[in-house]
Amino acid sequence: MSIQRISLSTVIALVFGVAVMQLVSSSNFLSLLTQAIIYAVFAIGVGLLLRQNGMVSFGHALFFGVGGYAVGVLLQLKVMPAEAAIFATMAGVALMAFVMGLVIVRVPGVAFGMLTLAIGQMFYLTATRSRGLTGGADGMSIEWPATLFGLAQSQLVKPATMFLICWVTMVAVLLLLTLLLSTRFGSITEAVRDNEERARFIGIRTLLPRAAIYALSATVTCIAGLLSALNTGFVSPENLHWSLSGVALMMVVVGGHKVLWGPALGAVVYFLAKDVLGNYANHWMAIFGTALITVIVFLPSGIAGALAKLVQGQTAPGSLSKTLGQ
Repeated sequence: MSIQRISLSTVIALVFGVAVMQLVSSSNFLSLLTQAIIYAVFAIGVGLLLRQNGMVSFGHALFFGVGGYAVGVLLQLKVMPAEAAIFATMAGVALMAFVMGLVIVRVPGVAFGMLTLAIGQMFYLTATRSRGLTGGADGMSIEWPATLFGLAQSQLVKPATMFLICWVTMVAVLLLLTLLLSTRFGSITEAVRDNEERARFIGIRTLLPRAAIYALSATVTCIAGLLSALNTGFVSPENLHWSLSGVALMMVVVGGHKVLWGPALGAVVYFLAKDVLGNYANHWMAIFGTALITVIVFLPSGIAGALAKLVQGQTAPGSLSKTLGQ
């Protein structure tokens, strides 16, 4: 994708977010959309790992929860300003995930997923039992300062402002990932994903790129955790539970991981389905599960993959004449 197309897509996405903020008058619906966008960033992190490394993680909720807990503890101890605490949390999670990745990305297939699940649950149990530091099963209230990045707390808590912050963050994450994966680093990680043995044969050191993707994926998920902590002012051990990773994986499957923005679309579809179906059926997850199976069988590349193929088919040379000829 050219720089011009990336720039145009970014501008369109930002304008769309501002338009939604201005047109939607319901605070409840904006809050729902904000939650959907937060989990969209979460799903982007999970989808990135699957897209670039071909690995499925059942423990990415670890980084979602640690993001909230880490910034909460730093603010509680008052060791640094809130803005510095946010960036320190992101840097700490990136470093922790990279070191973890140097070990666990060596493990193939299902064993990798089970290992991430075990590590995530270990942190979940630790947070549950550490009442003095994390509040235990009751969770932790996060003491955000009166102003953050120059914005007053009274302004931040408004649904429209929070939605715009989360939307701009998601667009920025997608933009940076698109630019990064358009470089040689993206090509190397794809080569390692497709055939690690052949990549080694041509001189590529496969461990470091795979660990770097794992760390990048964890950092994106941590950003989602920070947004959630900012949105709710609260973090609990449930933010670390493996079931949250399972929900994110469902979003990735529905949206499609082959397109970078696919998991974000899957998150929005999930939350809208949850809100709409929840009003009419108590067992809405059964309905969503049926839709999930349908997507897996008939749209293996997800909704975003199907849309991308449709657009490419419509814009391909001669496609219009073929359509008219039919």
